[in-house]
Amino acid sequence: MPVEQIPYRQTGSLVAGNRLLAAELRAGQARPDRADALTCGHRACRGCGEALAARWVVDAALRATANRLIAVNATGCLEVFSTPYPESAWQLPWLHSLFGNAPAVATGVAAALRAQGRTDVRVLGQGGDGGTVDIGFGCLSGMFERNDDVLYVCYDNEAYMNTGVQRSGATPPAARTATTQAVGPEPGNVFGQGKNVPAVAMAHEIPYVATATVADLRDLEYKVTRAMDLRGARYLHVLVPCPLGWGSEAHDTIRLARLATQSGLFPVFEAEHGEVTAVTRIRHHVAVEEYLRRQSRYAHLFRPRERTDVIARIQAQADRNITRYGLLAESAPEEVS
Repeated sequence: MPVEQIPYRQTGSLVAGNRLLAAELRAGQARPDRADALTCGHRACRGCGEALAARWVVDAALRATANRLIAVNATGCLEVFSTPYPESAWQLPWLHSLFGNAPAVATGVAAALRAQGRTDVRVLGQGGDGGTVDIGFGCLSGMFERNDDVLYVCYDNEAYMNTGVQRSGATPPAARTATTQAVGPEPGNVFGQGKNVPAVAMAHEIPYVATATVADLRDLEYKVTRAMDLRGARYLHVLVPCPLGWGSEAHDTIRLARLATQSGLFPVFEAEHGEVTAVTRIRHHVAVEEYLRRQSRYAHLFRPRERTDVIARIQAQADRNITRYGLLAESAPEEVS
C-alpha cells in the first residue's frame, strides 16, 4: 500500500498518531503543508506554553484565511523571544506595537484594508496578559465597542514574565510574584483584585468569545478556525503556563494547564453575542491542591505550615466557576450545551 511521508518536526507530539486518521481529521500541525508560522530559532524558555499556543493559533488562522493574514503583536514575552533585532522567527506579515496599543494598531490595519476594499485579508492581534488585561485594556474595550473586524488573542501566563514576574491583573490570588511576596498574614497576591477579561468581552456582546488552554490543542485550533469564520470583534483567552514565573517543571506545562481546567479554576467555554453557547465539561475532577502543589509560586501555602484557610478560598473560587458555567454534568445549566 502507498505510504504518505509526513515530516517529523514535532517529536513526541500529535503528529505520529494523526497518521492513522483520514487527512481531513488530522490536526493542522500534522499536515505536511502546515504553515510553520513561528519557526525554530526563537528564544522561548524550555516548556514555554506561550510559544506552543502562538504557533497553533497563528498556523490555524493562516489555514482559515488561505494565508491572507496580518498579525499585530504587543510588546511582551512573545515579541521579545521571537524577534530579537534584527532577526524574526515569524513567517507572515507581522507588526510590533507598543505594550498597550496592539488592539488599536490591529484596528488601524483592519480599517486600512477596508478602505482599500480588501475583504480577503484578515487581522490577528495578540499579546500577553500584561498588555491585554492591564496596559492595553482601554484599547481592547474600544475595539470591542466598535466591533472592529479583528481576532484578538490573549496568551495568559498570569504575570509580567518578560520584565521580572511582576503581578498583573490576571495574577490569581495567593500567587507569589516579585511584587506580591509571600509575606505577612495573607501572603501572595490579594483576593478580590484583577479582571475577568473573557467576562468583560462577553459584556460587550461581541460576536465571539472563547477560552482555551495548551492542554487541548485541537480545541484551540477549532476555536481559532471558528473565530476566523466570523466577522467583527472576536476574543480568545488562552491559558499558557510559564515554568519560569510559575516555578514549575518544563515538562509539566501541559499537565498544569489540564489541572487548571480539571479543578475548575480555568473554565473553558465559547460565547456568542454575550451568551455562553458551549462549555468543556470536566471529565476528571480534581481538588485545587493538586494544581497548586506543582508550582513554587504557591509553596508558601504548604510550608512551613499548610494554609488550609487560603486553599479553601481558592477551592471556593473553582467551585463557583463549576456552578456558573456548568462544568460538571450534574451542575450543567440546561441552556448550555
